[in-house]
Amino acid sequence: MSKVKLFSGRASITLAQDIARHYGQPLGEMTVSQFSDGEFSPSFNESVRGEDVFLIQSTMPPADNIMELLLMVDAARRASAKYVTVVMPYFGYARQDRKDKPRVAIAAKLVANLLTAAGADRLMTCDLHAGQIQGFFDFPVDHLDGSAVFVPYLETLNVENLTFASPDVGGLARARRYAKHFGVDLVVCDKQRKRANEVDAIQVIGNVEGQDVILVDDMVDTAGTICKAADSIMANGARSVRAICTHAVLSGNALEKVAASALQELVVTDTIPKPIPSEKVKVLPVARLFATAVRRVHGHESISTLFI
Repeated sequence: MSKVKLFSGRASITLAQDIARHYGQPLGEMTVSQFSDGEFSPSFNESVRGEDVFLIQSTMPPADNIMELLLMVDAARRASAKYVTVVMPYFGYARQDRKDKPRVAIAAKLVANLLTAAGADRLMTCDLHAGQIQGFFDFPVDHLDGSAVFVPYLETLNVENLTFASPDVGGLARARRYAKHFGVDLVVCDKQRKRANEVDAIQVIGNVEGQDVILVDDMVDTAGTICKAADSIMANGARSVRAICTHAVLSGNALEKVAASALQELVVTDTIPKPIPSEKVKVLPVARLFATAVRRVHGHESISTLFI
């Protein structure tokens, strides 16, 4: 069997080092040369000929991150790697997954096309904004579930009156999986937007009185939706409200919103490297999850046991 070689882009080096540590081998050596105008060129400092190469990089802004990843894929392919797997803990541009109004791009499909054109053989990612994005690819997609890290943490809380909630109708299926796993009730928040990243109003559908509510979402960006949903849930008689969100985008004054909201705790993962100086925010590591998935993919084993 060919050997596994793990490499990291500059945007996810800390997470990649943790994945490599849990996998049991060091990261491969590579160099990213940069020209004076900002153009860069990644190169591998060791042979990858005939090997299974895993390239680790989240693709949050700036766009240099995805361009660097594409160049890494191309370099691995041109260096005669046997199999190139892109490990993208956070899949950037996933929110643009359909035409929700005239004359807009479908960025998630464009990213899929770019990865295919660069020469990727497989994608490993976590909690896509919409699961249907997997259909944009003509090669295998390992769509890992953040529940593998959230469920063990929630079980340690020993919450008695647990209820799960979705902050919008689009995330209902995600929250329903948690509710089914724990055997508890589910409520949904119906939100109305004035424009992107700005929530106008939220209405809670379901009974939350006296309940300890867990809001479930794939990401938290400006935190406007999560915070307004939490405030609405508390206004409807809930005893407490927490939120679990896989990808901590946390742009703008998101942390200030979280601090001022009714949220008791915001639990995120480290798919996006970001210093989070807030007592209300707890970060759970995903390195072990990805290391296990890499080992099973390389060994042609099932990864379905990693899901709820």
